[in-house]
Amino acid sequence: MDARMSKLKIPNIDEFVAIDIHTHAEEPCGMHGADGYDDFQAQMAEYFKSPNKHPPTVPETAAYYRAKKIAAVIFPVDAERETGFRRYNNYEMLELAAENSDVLIPFVSIDPHKGKLGVREARKLIEEYGIKGFKFHPTMQGFYPNDRMAYPLYEAINDGGAIALFHTGQTGVGSGMPGGMGMRLKYSNPMYMDDVAADFPDLKIILAHPSFPWQEEALSVATHKPNVYIDLSGWSPKYFPSWCATSTRSCRTRCCSARTGR
Repeated sequence: MDARMSKLKIPNIDEFVAIDIHTHAEEPCGMHGADGYDDFQAQMAEYFKSPNKHPPTVPETAAYYRAKKIAAVIFPVDAERETGFRRYNNYEMLELAAENSDVLIPFVSIDPHKGKLGVREARKLIEEYGIKGFKFHPTMQGFYPNDRMAYPLYEAINDGGAIALFHTGQTGVGSGMPGGMGMRLKYSNPMYMDDVAADFPDLKIILAHPSFPWQEEALSVATHKPNVYIDLSGWSPKYFPSWCATSTRSCRTRCCSARTGR
């Protein structure tokens, strides 16, 4: 590991017009051998009507945001157990983020099913690398957020003063594929986050996306628990039902401009 990784730098926020808090880190095609990852990405590109067969790499993403004068929080998703895809190793992603530290703010991802091994990695990432946030995708990782199995990992994140960002609502992952690629939408109902917010009142929690079709549940949790926030990535408020738009304006939300609703 490069010695410079011991101290991650954060972009000078004053130089940007906005911060996108929800951006995915992707590896180039061909990095995963024959595990089906490239085919999966091709299906995702079709679902999102992307002109590219594969999402932009970390350097390409940095260039895109740099040109827009927008800083971006970027992260991989560790879902090896549920998908069979080799995870984008946190340390590999961090090296590229460090090379683009003028615009990228790296978060990391650890599947809660990794147990004590994952907890040790989380504490190391926080203590030695200064990581400020962790990404969870309950549907891709196959777990209910309030499963006590995940609580030791949340405790490590909470102890380190980091943020926990959870995918909520429907996902483009697996859409149009047989059986939705085995992805189960039930895991990402935001109401399960209410238990987490109650059990970890000091943990900063972000509900990613407007949680379709459970916007009411997400708004209920966010207005009731002061440590819960909402990002609006992948979904424009103009598509909200009128009652939801009104409630959102009165809610403590964090808005961002992500390019995908994953």
